[in-house]
Amino acid sequence: MRTKAHAKHAHDDAPDTADAFRRMAALPDGPERQRLRQEIVYAWLPMAERLAGRFRNRGESLEDLRQVAALGLVKAVDHYDPSRGHAFESYAVPTVVGELKRHFRDHMWALHVPRRVQDLRNRVRSARQELSQVIPGRPATTAEIAEHTGMTEDEVLMGLDALESFTALSLDAELPGSEDGYALSDTLGKPDPDIDVLVDREAVRPQMRRLPEREQRILYMRFFRDMTQSSIAEDLGISQMHVSRLISRSCRQLREQATLDAA
Repeated sequence: MRTKAHAKHAHDDAPDTADAFRRMAALPDGPERQRLRQEIVYAWLPMAERLAGRFRNRGESLEDLRQVAALGLVKAVDHYDPSRGHAFESYAVPTVVGELKRHFRDHMWALHVPRRVQDLRNRVRSARQELSQVIPGRPATTAEIAEHTGMTEDEVLMGLDALESFTALSLDAELPGSEDGYALSDTLGKPDPDIDVLVDREAVRPQMRRLPEREQRILYMRFFRDMTQSSIAEDLGISQMHVSRLISRSCRQLREQATLDAA
C-alpha cells in the first residue's frame, strides 16, 4: 500500500486521506464532519508550509506566508470533490500556490498597479530568471525577454517598470553613492514663499503707476529691492519716519484701489 501511495503523490510524506475525504463527503454538516475536516487540514498542513517557503525573501514574513497557505489549504479541502477520481494533492497544490500569488498581487504592492500589469511583471521576472541560466554575465535585453515570452517589447518595458513599483523607497533613504546622508527627500522641491509675493506684486503693479513718482520709487526700493527704510531714507535724503509714513499711506491707497477694481 505504501508503494502505491508513493506513486500517487509527489511528496514522500504525503498523507493518505482518500478514505477520510470519502467519509466526510457522505456526512451532513455537524461535529463529526468538522472533526474529519480538521484532521485532513492538519494532515496536509506541512505540504502547505513547504509551498509557502517557496515565496520567502519577497518582502513578506514566512509566518504570514504560512497563514496565507493555510487559508488556501482550507479552501482546497472545502472544495475538493473525491468523486472525480483525482488525488487531493493535484488539486490542493495549485489552490494553495494561487492563494499565495493572489496575496502578493493584491496586498504587497506599494503602488496600485492594474492586474494586467502585475501579470506582465510576473512574466518578465520569471523570464529574466530563466534567461540568466543561459545568458550568464549580463541581464537579458528587452528584445530577448520579448522573444522568450512571446510578449511585445512595449509589454516587457511595462513589466520592467512594474518591477520598480512592488516596493516604495523611503524619502529618508540615503541615495546610492551618497556619503553625507543625502536622502531622496533632499532632492524634492519645496514651496517657494516668493511665489505669493510675486502674485501680489503683479496684482498691484497697475495701481502703482497711479502713485506719485517718489512713492513709486520708495515702494520699488522697499518691496522689489528689499531695502530697509533707513537705507531708503538715506538714499532720498529724508527721515526714516517720513519714509515709513509714505509707505503706509501708499500701501493703504493700493489696497483700496485693488478692492475697488475687484468689485
